[in-house]
Amino acid sequence: MSAPVNHLEERAQDANELLGKMMPSAITLAMMLRHRKMATWLRTEFEGYSDSTLAPPYRRDLPGHIVARSPQYGWIPAPVDDKQKADHGHLDLNDGIKELEKICLNCKKGTGNRVVLPPEAMAQLQSRINLSAELAINVSRDTYSGILKTVRAAIYLWTRELIALGIGGEHNSFTSEERNKVVALDNPEHFWRRAIAEMDNLPIPDTREAGFFERVFGRAG
Repeated sequence: MSAPVNHLEERAQDANELLGKMMPSAITLAMMLRHRKMATWLRTEFEGYSDSTLAPPYRRDLPGHIVARSPQYGWIPAPVDDKQKADHGHLDLNDGIKELEKICLNCKKGTGNRVVLPPEAMAQLQSRINLSAELAINVSRDTYSGILKTVRAAIYLWTRELIALGIGGEHNSFTSEERNKVVALDNPEHFWRRAIAEMDNLPIPDTREAGFFERVFGRAG
Protein backbone atom coordinates (compact mmCIF):
# COMPACT_ATOMS: atom_id res chain seq x y z
CA MET A 1 0.00 0.00 0.00
CA SER A 2 1.47 3.36 -1.00
CA ALA A 3 1.55 6.41 1.23
CA PRO A 4 2.05 9.50 -0.93
CA VAL A 5 3.01 12.20 1.58
CA ASN A 6 2.92 15.00 -0.97
CA HIS A 7 -0.53 14.01 -2.17
CA LEU A 8 -1.83 13.99 1.41
CA GLU A 9 -0.45 17.48 1.93
CA GLU A 10 -2.24 18.63 -1.25
CA ARG A 11 -5.50 16.98 -0.22
CA ALA A 12 -5.44 18.83 3.11
CA GLN A 13 -5.58 22.12 1.20
CA ASP A 14 -8.38 21.08 -1.18
CA ALA A 15 -11.84 22.29 -0.14
CA ASN A 16 -13.43 19.57 -2.29
CA GLU A 17 -11.56 16.82 -0.44
CA LEU A 18 -13.60 15.58 2.51
CA LEU A 19 -11.57 15.16 5.68
CA GLY A 20 -13.37 11.91 6.47
CA LYS A 21 -12.19 10.40 3.19
CA MET A 22 -8.66 11.68 3.65
CA MET A 23 -8.06 10.39 7.17
CA PRO A 24 -7.65 6.67 6.37
CA SER A 25 -4.66 7.62 4.19
CA ALA A 26 -3.22 9.68 7.06
CA ILE A 27 -3.69 6.75 9.46
CA THR A 28 -1.97 4.40 7.00
CA LEU A 29 0.94 6.80 6.66
CA ALA A 30 1.32 7.12 10.44
CA MET A 31 1.34 3.34 10.83
CA MET A 32 3.92 2.92 8.06
CA LEU A 33 6.15 5.46 9.77
CA ARG A 34 5.51 3.77 13.13
CA HIS A 35 4.14 7.03 14.45
CA ARG A 36 2.01 5.26 17.02
CA LYS A 37 0.85 8.38 18.87
CA MET A 38 -0.16 10.05 15.63
CA ALA A 39 -1.97 6.94 14.40
CA THR A 40 -3.87 6.61 17.68
CA TRP A 41 -4.92 10.26 17.64
CA LEU A 42 -6.00 10.12 14.00
CA ARG A 43 -7.95 6.92 14.52
CA THR A 44 -9.68 8.30 17.62
CA GLU A 45 -10.58 11.50 15.81
CA PHE A 46 -11.93 9.42 12.96
CA GLU A 47 -14.01 7.12 15.18
CA GLY A 48 -14.89 9.56 17.97
CA TYR A 49 -14.17 9.82 21.68
CA SER A 50 -16.00 7.52 24.08
CA ASP A 51 -15.02 9.64 27.07
CA SER A 52 -15.14 13.45 27.03
CA THR A 53 -12.27 13.67 29.50
CA LEU A 54 -10.00 12.08 26.88
CA ALA A 55 -10.98 14.53 24.13
CA PRO A 56 -8.63 17.41 23.24
CA PRO A 57 -9.59 20.94 24.35
CA TYR A 58 -10.73 21.95 20.86
CA ARG A 59 -13.63 19.49 21.28
CA ARG A 60 -14.58 20.35 24.85
CA ASP A 61 -16.74 22.96 26.58
CA LEU A 62 -17.85 24.49 23.29
CA PRO A 63 -20.39 27.34 23.41
CA GLY A 64 -23.95 27.20 22.14
CA HIS A 65 -27.31 28.90 22.51
CA ILE A 66 -30.03 27.26 24.60
CA VAL A 67 -33.29 26.96 22.67
CA ALA A 68 -36.75 25.63 23.51
CA ARG A 69 -39.29 23.92 21.26
CA SER A 70 -42.47 25.95 21.00
CA PRO A 71 -45.64 24.23 19.69
CA GLN A 72 -46.48 27.43 17.79
CA TYR A 73 -43.14 28.86 16.68
CA GLY A 74 -40.75 25.92 16.56
CA TRP A 75 -37.34 26.38 18.14
CA ILE A 76 -36.93 29.72 19.89
CA PRO A 77 -34.41 31.17 22.38
CA ALA A 78 -35.04 29.76 25.85
CA PRO A 79 -35.77 32.22 28.70
CA VAL A 80 -32.52 31.63 30.58
CA ASP A 81 -30.41 34.02 32.62
CA ASP A 82 -26.64 34.48 32.44
CA LYS A 83 -25.91 31.88 35.12
CA GLN A 84 -28.12 29.30 33.42
CA LYS A 85 -26.36 30.05 30.14
CA ALA A 86 -23.00 29.58 31.85
CA ASP A 87 -24.11 26.32 33.50
CA HIS A 88 -25.83 24.72 30.52
CA GLY A 89 -24.92 26.62 27.33
CA HIS A 90 -21.89 24.54 26.39
CA LEU A 91 -21.11 20.95 25.46
CA ASP A 92 -18.44 18.52 24.30
CA LEU A 93 -18.48 17.21 20.72
CA ASN A 94 -17.20 13.64 20.82
CA ASP A 95 -18.52 12.29 17.51
CA GLY A 96 -16.15 10.98 14.87
CA ILE A 97 -14.93 13.21 12.07
CA LYS A 98 -17.29 11.78 9.45
CA GLU A 99 -20.33 12.56 11.60
CA LEU A 100 -19.12 16.08 12.43
CA GLU A 101 -18.34 16.68 8.77
CA LYS A 102 -21.75 15.42 7.68
CA ILE A 103 -23.44 17.86 10.07
CA CYS A 104 -21.25 20.70 8.85
CA LEU A 105 -21.80 19.89 5.19
CA ASN A 106 -25.56 19.91 5.61
CA CYS A 107 -25.67 23.18 7.54
CA LYS A 108 -25.75 26.41 5.60
CA LYS A 109 -23.28 29.11 6.58
CA GLY A 110 -24.65 31.20 9.42
CA THR A 111 -26.77 28.36 10.77
CA GLY A 112 -26.12 25.56 13.23
CA ASN A 113 -27.11 22.17 14.57
CA ARG A 114 -29.35 21.48 17.55
CA VAL A 115 -28.14 19.01 20.17
CA VAL A 116 -30.86 18.00 22.63
CA LEU A 117 -29.83 18.38 26.25
CA PRO A 118 -29.24 15.14 28.18
CA PRO A 119 -32.35 14.12 30.20
CA GLU A 120 -30.91 14.97 33.61
CA ALA A 121 -29.60 18.38 32.54
CA MET A 122 -32.85 19.12 30.70
CA ALA A 123 -35.01 18.26 33.72
CA GLN A 124 -32.82 20.40 35.96
CA LEU A 125 -33.00 23.41 33.66
CA GLN A 126 -36.73 22.97 32.99
CA SER A 127 -37.42 23.14 36.72
CA ARG A 128 -35.28 26.26 37.09
CA ILE A 129 -37.02 28.18 34.31
CA ASN A 130 -40.46 26.65 34.98
CA LEU A 131 -40.77 25.37 31.43
CA SER A 132 -41.77 21.90 30.26
CA ALA A 133 -40.71 22.36 26.63
CA GLU A 134 -37.91 20.29 25.11
CA LEU A 135 -34.58 22.09 25.41
CA ALA A 136 -31.51 21.91 23.19
CA ILE A 137 -28.24 23.66 22.52
CA ASN A 138 -27.86 25.23 19.11
CA VAL A 139 -24.23 24.84 18.06
CA SER A 140 -23.03 27.04 15.22
CA ARG A 141 -21.70 25.62 11.98
CA ASP A 142 -18.48 27.53 12.65
CA THR A 143 -17.90 25.46 15.80
CA TYR A 144 -18.10 22.20 13.85
CA SER A 145 -15.93 23.66 11.10
CA GLY A 146 -13.36 24.72 13.69
CA ILE A 147 -12.82 21.14 14.85
CA LEU A 148 -12.52 19.91 11.28
CA LYS A 149 -10.08 22.67 10.34
CA THR A 150 -7.93 21.94 13.39
CA VAL A 151 -7.57 18.26 12.50
CA ARG A 152 -7.03 19.04 8.81
CA ALA A 153 -4.42 21.69 9.64
CA ALA A 154 -2.60 19.32 11.99
CA ILE A 155 -2.35 16.74 9.20
CA TYR A 156 -1.12 19.44 6.83
CA LEU A 157 1.58 20.62 9.26
CA TRP A 158 2.66 17.02 9.93
CA THR A 159 3.03 16.27 6.21
CA ARG A 160 4.92 19.53 5.68
CA GLU A 161 7.43 18.54 8.36
CA LEU A 162 7.77 15.06 6.85
CA ILE A 163 8.46 16.54 3.42
CA ALA A 164 10.97 19.00 4.90
CA LEU A 165 12.90 16.03 6.30
CA GLY A 166 12.92 14.25 2.94
CA ILE A 167 10.01 11.83 3.49
CA GLY A 168 8.08 12.68 0.35
CA GLY A 169 6.86 11.01 -2.79
CA GLU A 170 5.38 7.52 -3.22
CA HIS A 171 6.33 4.84 -0.73
CA ASN A 172 5.22 1.25 -0.29
CA SER A 173 7.34 1.13 2.84
CA PHE A 174 9.92 3.14 4.75
CA THR A 175 13.41 2.12 5.72
CA SER A 176 14.59 2.17 9.32
CA GLU A 177 16.77 5.14 8.43
CA GLU A 178 13.80 7.07 7.06
CA ARG A 179 11.65 6.25 10.08
CA ASN A 180 14.41 7.25 12.48
CA LYS A 181 14.80 10.57 10.67
CA VAL A 182 11.21 11.57 11.52
CA VAL A 183 10.70 9.83 14.86
CA ALA A 184 10.44 13.19 16.67
CA LEU A 185 7.38 14.08 14.57
CA ASP A 186 5.26 11.44 16.29
CA ASN A 187 3.63 14.12 18.43
CA PRO A 188 -0.01 14.88 17.55
CA GLU A 189 -0.46 17.41 20.36
CA HIS A 190 2.40 19.48 18.97
CA PHE A 191 0.69 19.63 15.58
CA TRP A 192 -2.88 20.34 16.73
CA ARG A 193 -1.63 23.06 19.09
CA ARG A 194 0.32 24.59 16.20
CA ALA A 195 -2.79 24.27 14.02
CA ILE A 196 -4.83 26.28 16.51
CA ALA A 197 -2.13 28.92 16.96
CA GLU A 198 -1.31 29.32 13.26
CA MET A 199 -4.72 28.71 11.68
CA ASP A 200 -5.13 32.21 10.25
CA ASN A 201 -1.87 31.83 8.31
CA LEU A 202 -2.43 28.31 6.98
CA PRO A 203 -3.94 27.42 3.57
CA ILE A 204 -6.67 25.30 5.16
CA PRO A 205 -10.18 25.69 3.72
CA ASP A 206 -13.44 25.92 5.61
CA THR A 207 -15.74 22.94 5.24
CA ARG A 208 -17.85 23.55 2.19
CA GLU A 209 -21.65 23.28 2.07
CA ALA A 210 -23.11 20.17 0.50
CA GLY A 211 -24.59 20.65 -2.95
CA PHE A 212 -28.27 20.08 -3.69
CA PHE A 213 -27.82 16.54 -5.04
CA GLU A 214 -25.57 15.57 -2.12
CA ARG A 215 -28.29 16.62 0.31
CA VAL A 216 -31.09 14.95 -1.66
CA PHE A 217 -29.30 11.67 -2.31
CA GLY A 218 -27.36 11.53 0.93
CA ARG A 219 -23.88 11.62 -0.52
CA ALA A 220 -22.64 14.37 1.80
CA GLY A 221 -20.19 12.85 4.29
